[in-house]
Amino acid sequence: MTPVGGRDGMDGMELRELRAFVAVVEEGGLSAAARRLHVSQPALSQTISGLERQLGVRLLVRGRSGVRATDAGTALAGEARAVLARHDQALRVMAGYAGPGGGALRIGIPLELPSGLLDPALAELAEAYPETRVQARHLSTAEQLTALRAADLDVGFLRERPSGPEFDALLVVREKLGVLVAVDQAAELAGPDGIPLDALGTLQWVGFPRAGSPAWYDELTAVLRGHGLDLGPEAPEGQALIADVKLAAVASGQAFALAPPGWQQPLPDHVTWSPLIGHPLVRRTWAVWPSDSRRRDLGHFIATLDRPPRA
Repeated sequence: MTPVGGRDGMDGMELRELRAFVAVVEEGGLSAAARRLHVSQPALSQTISGLERQLGVRLLVRGRSGVRATDAGTALAGEARAVLARHDQALRVMAGYAGPGGGALRIGIPLELPSGLLDPALAELAEAYPETRVQARHLSTAEQLTALRAADLDVGFLRERPSGPEFDALLVVREKLGVLVAVDQAAELAGPDGIPLDALGTLQWVGFPRAGSPAWYDELTAVLRGHGLDLGPEAPEGQALIADVKLAAVASGQAFALAPPGWQQPLPDHVTWSPLIGHPLVRRTWAVWPSDSRRRDLGHFIATLDRPPRA
């Protein structure tokens, strides 16, 4: 059988395809695997179908309850895990040879991060390791975790702490979230200590997609629902909750958004920030890095972050 694009079976397989296949086998379904990989389900289905065409064998049996691996698929999953593990280990070893400094330190950053959090750590890093270049990428928690596992990031700032021994984590920020509302709404709802969370029930929450940070989304929405708020439909996957989206929705007077005190974005005259009474919502941000990293410049960077978490 001639593989797609003229590639020759096993020699033509890409690491991306192997990671996708392993995710489908481990998750037992395309939908869950697509969420884990942060790709669309049709794109993932095409990747798996292309892999089957390359190899000329059926790898998965699709059923009502999900998918299961055929004998060939089980064999490939075992080999793929070994290949991916060796690849990731090779990247980690090579990162160690970047020496005490030098090379790129790849940092994942969420859309919102308190000003001043990274500045001191980056300044100290530049002084101690002047040959280290910093490359920052704005990514969701899920995207950062995927990149860390693929050795495409050296450290990330995540809204949830990953479980398991493969990563170390340090809590660096704890933010008591308040609420952005239209000025007229604030005049009706706010008291001297702020706005009660359950007073927002008539407004629509401007939320983010669950796929971006599942654990934080579940924690947050549980609190909102516990105060009687109807959250409506979930935000579409892939929709970034940037400042302009928040402010445009809030300015209509029909919605509210969550934001920490001292939010970096300037507010329009008709939008205001107010604390939530009792501080029921606390957003945590963790610095996360591979537990077997041997980079001394990374260790120095983490050490400068190891202060009492900001409140």
